[in-house]
Amino acid sequence: MWAFDVIVPDLPGYGFSGKPKKPGTIFHVNDLWARLMVDTLRYRRFGAHGGDWGSTIAEQLARSHPDSVVAIHLTGVPFGHIFQQPNDPSPAEAKFLKANEQWIQKEGAYALIQSTKPQSLGPGLSDSPAGLAAWIVEKFRAWSDCGGDIESRFTKDEILTHVMMYWATNSIGTSFLPYYDYSNASALTWVKEGIKSWSGSRKVPAAFALFPKDISHPPREWAERFFDVQRWTEMPRGGHFAAMEEPRLLAEDIRAWFGAFRQQRST
Repeated sequence: MWAFDVIVPDLPGYGFSGKPKKPGTIFHVNDLWARLMVDTLRYRRFGAHGGDWGSTIAEQLARSHPDSVVAIHLTGVPFGHIFQQPNDPSPAEAKFLKANEQWIQKEGAYALIQSTKPQSLGPGLSDSPAGLAAWIVEKFRAWSDCGGDIESRFTKDEILTHVMMYWATNSIGTSFLPYYDYSNASALTWVKEGIKSWSGSRKVPAAFALFPKDISHPPREWAERFFDVQRWTEMPRGGHFAAMEEPRLLAEDIRAWFGAFRQQRST
């Protein structure tokens, strides 16, 4: 059994991390993580795992720092790719893109307000513990594999701890900044991101672990448009909060994926 060092930093604006003073941070977190791992912690090479915003940052890490990132492991294709839809989608991709459109219409209002009016929503939630809890807990119920019974997946202590992290650090408003960054990114930002997409460097191997009750269910061919997919695991249960809902399943898949690279290095 392989042993790994696990480094789990807070995103800027979340929890006990610092609060960004200007927009655009989400496009630079990958450089911050690379400096943390290589310059501060002195790891010559490392792997990156992520879900939700973490998948976006892991992809950017692999694109911008391929000499340091040995491989990445994601629980979904970063959602930003749906903004650049192909002209030749496969039947599975067309179904996936249509389902995303329907989900945005039914469930996406939170993202629209967080990306357009974060400074209106943030103070209100920061002033009301009940409002903050309602905003967060609804997502745990809707996006998890709980069948409507939230305590079948999360204990009250787990839920309250999660809410208290935002309350005690007054970070709910700054946690909206990545949404604002993506919504307000200029055309130049997207062009730069496209140019950086594996340009002039090796393509970092990628693994995916897909949980059935996650909010997005991309087919493998959609992921293969953007990644060198070498492992694709369809999990039997679990939702968007995979690390909390199914920590053993997720950890075993991560261990199996990155263990293969350690084994290659030692042979």
